[in-house]
Amino acid sequence: MSSLLSNLASYKPFTAIVVGDFMLDQNIYGAAERLSPDAPVPILHASRFEDRPGGAANVALCLIALKANVKCFGVVGDDREGQILKEQLTSEKCDIKGLLEDTSRPTTVKRNMIGLAQHRHPQKMFRLDMESTEPISDELTKELLARIETQIDSVDVVCLEDYDKGVCTESLCQGIIKLCRAKNIPVLVDPASIVDYTKYHNATAITPNRSEAEKATGVGTPLEASKIHNAGLAKKLINDLDLDAVVVTLDKHGALLEERGQEPILVPTTERSVYDVTGAGDMVLASLAAAIANNLTWFDAVTFANAAAGLAVEVFGVQPIPFAQVQREILNQSKKLIGKVRSMDELLIELAVHRQAGHKIVLTNGCFDVIHIGHLQYLKEAGQCGDVLVVGVNSDQQISKLKGEGRPVFTEPERLEILSEFESIDYLTVFDEPTAHDLIRQIKPDIYVKGGDYKPQEIVEFELLEKQKITVRVLAHRPGMGSTEVIERFVSAARPAES
Repeated sequence: MSSLLSNLASYKPFTAIVVGDFMLDQNIYGAAERLSPDAPVPILHASRFEDRPGGAANVALCLIALKANVKCFGVVGDDREGQILKEQLTSEKCDIKGLLEDTSRPTTVKRNMIGLAQHRHPQKMFRLDMESTEPISDELTKELLARIETQIDSVDVVCLEDYDKGVCTESLCQGIIKLCRAKNIPVLVDPASIVDYTKYHNATAITPNRSEAEKATGVGTPLEASKIHNAGLAKKLINDLDLDAVVVTLDKHGALLEERGQEPILVPTTERSVYDVTGAGDMVLASLAAAIANNLTWFDAVTFANAAAGLAVEVFGVQPIPFAQVQREILNQSKKLIGKVRSMDELLIELAVHRQAGHKIVLTNGCFDVIHIGHLQYLKEAGQCGDVLVVGVNSDQQISKLKGEGRPVFTEPERLEILSEFESIDYLTVFDEPTAHDLIRQIKPDIYVKGGDYKPQEIVEFELLEKQKITVRVLAHRPGMGSTEVIERFVSAARPAES
């Protein structure tokens, strides 16, 4: 896990091609609180309608969330649903010049009826599919291959998302695989639930779930599906199809990784409260592609994908998981984040998740030696300036230089332990510089807060704050509430009374 965290620290945006069955998911939400009087079926009182990209289009959005530049190649109908799908992909900054229109078929649509009973969480009641599963024509196949060939030199990885809706024909799949092999570009396949995987021959890797792997290999499920059984499935696939790797997903048990020339490895995942598994396979394919595009090992790539898919099943519906959120999950699994104290590397990962959620980051800093009611009031007010309050705490060494002999009165661990009990503080981090310049450069807060009776322009770091367009707030100074005054009161109280 530590090697994965280290590699993710240098993670970079990449370019991916997505080929496959592009769909439109239509969700109809409403209350389902009574049965029909003329049949024993629930009535959905529709109140909200939602269109969103699905199938291969969802893989594209998952890749976007993982910092990819995405080029889409597939087929839609000449209809309103196809237009909506293209508009939504374009709004997410996907390149859709490879989405061709086929007047002989409709855009694939999955229409979900989602009911809310007694004001509880939403639940799918029924799904209506509108689609054609006929293979696309030879002319469309050739056109797709020709367009992919013009773009292939600019990409890092190719994803084939096959839902068996007619786009991923054998000639298209083999044409893409041969083109990518010649260019040394990895091709990752999320296969359809079919009995013959020949069309994926010589791809880099495939990612079937266990039931799909059993269907494709003809190997039935024993009473208890063991690691030996799963490894047998993966080995047969890797040999029969001449692949570099096979990743058999195993739901709550993680995934079985079979890499050519290596022993099979069960890569576990964290046990989850599963809300909705819809789209988890799309997230696995996207996150594996992101990891391989960033030159991670297959083991680290599967670990990364497990974390991403685990987060995806905890939310309702199809929701791409942003890179920062996956990175934080891996950090949490590695170190079991507890309390409020963070190293700078840990802090930056967590703040990226907050920024993704649109939270305003507030930063303040100080020695916080001999913590008193003035600190309590100041930090409470600072926390009200935004959504997340980060407090930089001077190290013991810096306090000694700043305050002189006998300081700090309380050591660094003692000060951190006391500050951790403040409800207004979200994160604490120690810094070892005489000013907060480096702290500000690394954290890049939305708001920087200081306490005192001076003007913002008199803050040592003001020039940097102004340059980075960070809002500065100076909170009201409370006379007699500084640590020095408090210490003097203690000393005075400790002196023997004069006779």
